[in-house]
Amino acid sequence: MPKTCYASATRENAGAAFGTHWRLLAGEQVEIAELVPEIKALYADIDARFSPWRPDSTISRFNAFAEHRLTDPDLASVTAAALNIARQSEGAFDPTVGPLVAQWGFGPIRSGGAPDWRSVLVSDAGVVKQRPELTLDLCGIAKGWALDRTAQLARSAGATDMLLDLGGEFIAVGQHPDGRDWQVAVESPLNLQELSAVLRLPSGMAVATSGVRTQSYVLNGRLYSHIIDPASRSPVTGRLRSVTVMAATAMMADGWATALFAAGEVAGPDLAKTWDVSALFLIEDDSGLQQVSTGEISDVLL
Repeated sequence: MPKTCYASATRENAGAAFGTHWRLLAGEQVEIAELVPEIKALYADIDARFSPWRPDSTISRFNAFAEHRLTDPDLASVTAAALNIARQSEGAFDPTVGPLVAQWGFGPIRSGGAPDWRSVLVSDAGVVKQRPELTLDLCGIAKGWALDRTAQLARSAGATDMLLDLGGEFIAVGQHPDGRDWQVAVESPLNLQELSAVLRLPSGMAVATSGVRTQSYVLNGRLYSHIIDPASRSPVTGRLRSVTVMAATAMMADGWATALFAAGEVAGPDLAKTWDVSALFLIEDDSGLQQVSTGEISDVLL
């Protein structure tokens, strides 16, 4: 998971949302406290619509077939983005995989049909399931979208030179107070005390990481990740330990990080190269963690 460098040189406000944390980091001359109530209201609204953990949320009612169609424009937009990544990743990213995530001990959607992202359609009329038993879980991309909305809110308020953090995903709005790009460290997925890489994050860019560092467990010597391989219908196996993606939006960074990790250490880099995704793969071998980079991420590694 990424974390910030330079934290001691900044003003910080923080809170909780979506079962994780959020933070605003800025220079001493930037007033950020006034943004806090707006951010809390934004996240409360997003949670009420997007959370699969809440039975009363808009998406949970859709999953329970209490609503035939999702007409919420934000949910439709994020679903369309998720389906596009599903198509480009050849199904490695699948927003209908929620029941399998729960089956392996990680998610809230306890019942539903076999994953089939091709049976979810988005049009001007909204989101429709061609199979009523399908469920929709946008957790692999919605946190990034929420972070993009936070950045929009900050820019609309005239805030500059801030770093926004939502659950270890970051987006830079301007630069660090010292005039340089913000620096974000990628923590080692194997050792809590080590860093695997440090990258500079240009203004307007976002970064997200998926991997085994959080939400995983070991049973009978096997590591079980919360990221499901839809092809095998089980947690991703292999030597890949994390994928960090840099993109122009946090939503794309979030979704592609999940997709590339689900694809694995061979198909993941191939997909990243095919779609020009800037990604850093950390792959474990007998000598430790090896780095594989694609796209422009090599240009920002320090």
